[in-house]
Amino acid sequence: MRTWIAALLVAGWPLAAPAEEAAALHALNSADETRGWEAVGRLNIADTSFCTGALIAPSLVLTAAHCLVDQRTGADIDPGELTFLAGWRNGRAAAYRGVKRAMAHPDYVYEGENPMDRVAYDLALLELDQPIRLPSIRPFDVGADPMRGDTVSIVSYAFDRSEAPSMQDACLVLGRQPGVLVLTCAVDFGSSGAPIFAVKDGAAQIVSVVSAKAEMNDKRVALATQMTQPLTELQAAFAAGESPFQRVTPGPGASPTGKTGSAGAKFVKP
Repeated sequence: MRTWIAALLVAGWPLAAPAEEAAALHALNSADETRGWEAVGRLNIADTSFCTGALIAPSLVLTAAHCLVDQRTGADIDPGELTFLAGWRNGRAAAYRGVKRAMAHPDYVYEGENPMDRVAYDLALLELDQPIRLPSIRPFDVGADPMRGDTVSIVSYAFDRSEAPSMQDACLVLGRQPGVLVLTCAVDFGSSGAPIFAVKDGAAQIVSVVSAKAEMNDKRVALATQMTQPLTELQAAFAAGESPFQRVTPGPGASPTGKTGSAGAKFVKP
């Protein structure tokens, strides 16, 4: 559950007008309801917090980069402190795995002058200590970035629904800005890294990853990474074994309280 707060300036950002309200979240409490979604899991962080992640290969989990940073100290979290619980539901997981290597996008900065950059590169890959090769847990393919007006879905955990995944099977892409999507998907603390899906040829593909929750025009929205190019870059860096993090100190546009003196949508890394 990530609680770092900042301000996102989106004045003048054109948004699609939703034709209908997004579908509500519903818990996936039974084996039948979770069938096909077992590759989504809860990512426990040092037994103190959690994010959401999803398998994109038998030994590779996609999540948000800020899940790899200790919010109290700003230090990297040791991969040994991470546990991936695939299909976690009501006290049991379909598979339990440790993490032996973790890497954020090379251009991700935990603190920086431009909050938009933190969303645009908020991607991380985790290499599990053992691959998950079970017939019931199939890694998801990755699809193309969704477009403004598209309908997508999300499967996530959160602080008030930590014991089973929940699904919102119809939320909307309200707008796109370079590197960032704004969506009507329902997210909260613990949803960071949750996969956002689009269906192609009858199969769910991951098309984005949750970075933050926000309010725009007094309505709750989710902010997510426009990830096609950043994920390609991250996969290349991961394969090359490059340094996982780059740090910068906060610039003049972002104070410790996240207040910038300008009106905008406030967002929280969930």
